[in-house]
Amino acid sequence: MKQLNDTHKKPITLGGLKEAWQLYKYMRPYRTEYLIGIFFLLGSSLANLAFPKLLGELVNAGAGNPSAIHINKVALILAGLLIIQSVFSYFRTVLFVNVTEKTLADIRQETYNHLIKLPITFFEQHRVGELNSRLSSDISLLQETLTSTLAEFIRQIIIIIGGIALLAYTSIELTIFMLAILPAVVLAAVFFGRFIRGYSKKAQTEIANSNVIVEETLQGIQSVKSFTNELFEITRYKEKSLSIAQIGIKGGKYRGAFASFLIFGLFGSLVAVIWKGSLLLAAGEMNSGDLFSFVLYSGFIGGTIGGMASIFAQIQRFLGATEDLFALFHQKEELIVIDDSQTSYPPFKGGITFNNLNFAYPSRPDSAVLKNINFTIAPNQQVALVGSSGAGKSTITALLLQLYPTDTGSILIDDIEINNISLTHLRSQIGIVPQECYLFGGTIKENIAYGKPGATDDEIIETAKHANAWEFIEHLPDGLNTLIGERGTQLSGGQRQRIAIARALLKNPRILILDEATSALDSTSEKLVQEALTKLMKGRTTLVIAHRLSTIRHADLIMVIDKGELVETGTHKALIEKENGIYRNLSQLQGIFAE
Repeated sequence: MKQLNDTHKKPITLGGLKEAWQLYKYMRPYRTEYLIGIFFLLGSSLANLAFPKLLGELVNAGAGNPSAIHINKVALILAGLLIIQSVFSYFRTVLFVNVTEKTLADIRQETYNHLIKLPITFFEQHRVGELNSRLSSDISLLQETLTSTLAEFIRQIIIIIGGIALLAYTSIELTIFMLAILPAVVLAAVFFGRFIRGYSKKAQTEIANSNVIVEETLQGIQSVKSFTNELFEITRYKEKSLSIAQIGIKGGKYRGAFASFLIFGLFGSLVAVIWKGSLLLAAGEMNSGDLFSFVLYSGFIGGTIGGMASIFAQIQRFLGATEDLFALFHQKEELIVIDDSQTSYPPFKGGITFNNLNFAYPSRPDSAVLKNINFTIAPNQQVALVGSSGAGKSTITALLLQLYPTDTGSILIDDIEINNISLTHLRSQIGIVPQECYLFGGTIKENIAYGKPGATDDEIIETAKHANAWEFIEHLPDGLNTLIGERGTQLSGGQRQRIAIARALLKNPRILILDEATSALDSTSEKLVQEALTKLMKGRTTLVIAHRLSTIRHADLIMVIDKGELVETGTHKALIEKENGIYRNLSQLQGIFAE
């Protein structure tokens, strides 16, 4: 976490402050609570500031003309001040935490809502871990800053300004003397400490590198022994270990020097202040209580100045995290209708037309994937897309789902350009069963119901039966409520495919895409899945992507894609009789002939 936060650390700039100010719109609904929290913060800070002064008064009360009444009076005031400070600190903390948690809940929700509506091209350019960081570590950093860092910053400013003012009121001469030496020593200690931490980080990096050597060597121990490289690995690790030792020894010298500096500098500064104050005390220009308060305030101010460095570093990380978080909101969303319940669209008939379509992926604009694709599919037709890997078959189905914007040409469904169809409605009418179906780590019931949230148990069971999935589900100990593990790892490949088919069947789409849905299955599982797919395809326009040509012999239309171009179209019988045709050659390689 620390290393991640360090990567966020950015200089405090006007642009960064403007980005951070955007957080105010999330805090606005809770601004009353926050302002009350600020009031309690100011109260507790002022009480904290008054504490050394009253301790000095207590010393004066005992040193001058001792009076038990006066001493008890000051002691009672101090006790009351402690109670007030404790109460104010409690309410300040509670109010800030309340506001922060509500604000961050809103930020998390809006970030996730925005993230899930971004186009597929965005996710292809960003790692899942990076995006998850926005919702976890970045927002946790905001939480830490909003809850404590900003409050601590305000408190420290009050202590520094108020403390110096009270010191000047007590003795302007001693204040000037203190300010001439103590802040400089504290700042020097801060920068020296930062240098030490940087050197320690270097040592940690070297240790991490040495651990990599150990991990790689032990994981590849068979290769090490096969090549008799034990001596090479021993030498490599020895060199790294000696390098770590040298860095550690040098770091020890720096840490020793730092400890000596702290003892001499900070304690020497306090000794100097007390020495100067004692001279003023001897000259009758101060009394003992004021000197006691002065020393306490000097310690307060010195410690606060030292703490400001870490506060600024935290604010820098906060600004960096804020910029990174809000950078997500600059990404353009897809026009997804989250609540489509009030809008009714007529269902698709299922006719599909591609007109002069050309396409290249945004990440590779100079490499055309599809070239001048033209075809028409009638409603309820079963059409197979055939071709070698990388020919462009899956790209056609991705464009049908509008996962990518088309370059030139057009795609029509029922003679309507898909750009003129609501994206939500378009995708709600298209179902897909991929080769590697993704199942969530919940129950079988939840995974099937993902095709139609809110489906009844009867609907789910009926769908599972049509998908040939009920035969294994009903024999599981918990039936539909069986947990399937992350990505469905507790189910076999055939079982996962049948769950995916049930999910698509429950969705009841007008257009169905089967993308290599049986290619990774054994013969027994393939038979069960193929039976389920046959039921699923009835009464729907179906696009089947297949390498096993035996599974698409009975398709109404077969389209052969080669290097992004549509080169052959026809039925299985017509294409297999075509001399030197690509489909004919593929069929002969797989031992398939005309029936």
